[in-house]
Amino acid sequence: MERYEIETFLALAEELHFARTAERLRVSPGRVSQTVKALERRVGGPLFERTSRRVALTPVGRQLRDDLLPAYERMLRAVADAAAAYTDISDTVWVGFTAPWSGELLIRAGDTLSTRYPHCTVELLDVTYNAAIAALREKRVDLLVAEPPVEESDVVVGPVLFSERRALVVPAGHPLARRRTVSLEDLTVLPLVTASGVSKTFHEALFPSRTPDGKPIERGPTAGGWQGVLSLVGAGKGATVATVAAGRYYVRPDIAYVPIDGAAPIEYALMWRDGDLAPGLRVLIEIAAGLAPRAARTSCDCRGAGANRSRQCQRCSGPDQ
Repeated sequence: MERYEIETFLALAEELHFARTAERLRVSPGRVSQTVKALERRVGGPLFERTSRRVALTPVGRQLRDDLLPAYERMLRAVADAAAAYTDISDTVWVGFTAPWSGELLIRAGDTLSTRYPHCTVELLDVTYNAAIAALREKRVDLLVAEPPVEESDVVVGPVLFSERRALVVPAGHPLARRRTVSLEDLTVLPLVTASGVSKTFHEALFPSRTPDGKPIERGPTAGGWQGVLSLVGAGKGATVATVAAGRYYVRPDIAYVPIDGAAPIEYALMWRDGDLAPGLRVLIEIAAGLAPRAARTSCDCRGAGANRSRQCQRCSGPDQ
C-alpha cells in the first residue's frame, strides 16, 4: 500500500464522510473516492458501506483500520524521532502536578527526556486545585497534570494519563467510615467540604450540588488547598470527594477514604498553554502520554492521518500539530 492510500483510508475511517475527509486531506472528494475504490479492488471487497445518508466501515474495514492505525502511528513517531535527533533541545521544562502518582510518572518521563536530550531538564512543582491552573497561565509551569474540566480558553487539555476511582473522605469516627463502599446518595449524610477559588465547572464536577436522585447536598466549609480540606474533614466539619488512590498517599488517623459505587472516575490529564509548545515541552508531552497506564489512555476524534486537531482538544493523544 502507498502512504497516501493508508492516510486516505484511515482519515475516511475516522470521519465517515467523504467531503470532510477530502477537506482534511486537502484533495477533492473524487480523489478520496478513487483511492478507496482502488484499495477495495486490491483487497477484493468493500471496506465501507455507502448509502445516501451514511458511510460505515464493513467488518473487514474495521479490522483493517485496527491493524493499520498502530503501525501508522509508530511510523509517524519514528520519523519524528529521527528528525528530532538532529535538533539540539536544551530546554528546561517546568511541570506542575496535583497528585503524587502523577509526579512518579513525570519523573520517569523527565529521565527519558534527559536520556534523549542531555541538555534538556525537567523541574517539578506540587500544586493543587485553582493554584495549578494559575501556575500554568502565569507561566510558572509549562506543563500540568491536573483534573479536568477547565474553563480557561487559553489552556489546552490533552491526553488523560490516569483515571482513578472516586472516594468519599469522612471523619474516622463517623459511621460511614466503617462502610466498605458508599453511594452518591450518601453525599447528603455530611456537609461537603470543598475547595475555594476553583471554577464553577470544576466545582460542580468534583463537588456536586445534588445527588443523581436530585437531593440537595449541603455545603460545608471551604479551604484553599488539599491539606486544608483534609484538616476540616478530620475535625468533623464534613466530608469531601477525592480518589481511592489519595488514601494511599495521604494517610491520616482522623480520616477514612470510602470508595463510591456508581461514580465516574476522576481523570488526570496533561495541560499546557495554547500556542506555547517549545521543542522540549512537545517531546515531554509525547513521552508522558506514552508512559501512561494503557487503560487510562484516551484518544480524541480529531486524531488521525493528516488530522487538523482542534485548538482545545479534550481527549487528544498528543499536542496540536
